[in-house]
Amino acid sequence: MRARIAAYSLHAKRDPRETTAPARAAFLARFERQVDPDGTLPDAERQRRAEAARKAHFTKLALRSAQARRSRAAGPNK
Repeated sequence: MRARIAAYSLHAKRDPRETTAPARAAFLARFERQVDPDGTLPDAERQRRAEAARKAHFTKLALRSAQARRSRAAGPNK
């Protein structure tokens, strides 16, 4: 509860996009490093591939989530 209060207070005073910008940039840079570890691709191609890798990552998470929900719905015997 204390963390939630602190987060709401922070977001009331500052734009959340500003406070989370460094974390978002680091997260997106991860995908750029994944698709172009040597940094040899042109920027546009690196960004295109990084976007595809990001979409694949989130789609994989969605699949795992759906599988877990399905498994829980089937009950403990299945």
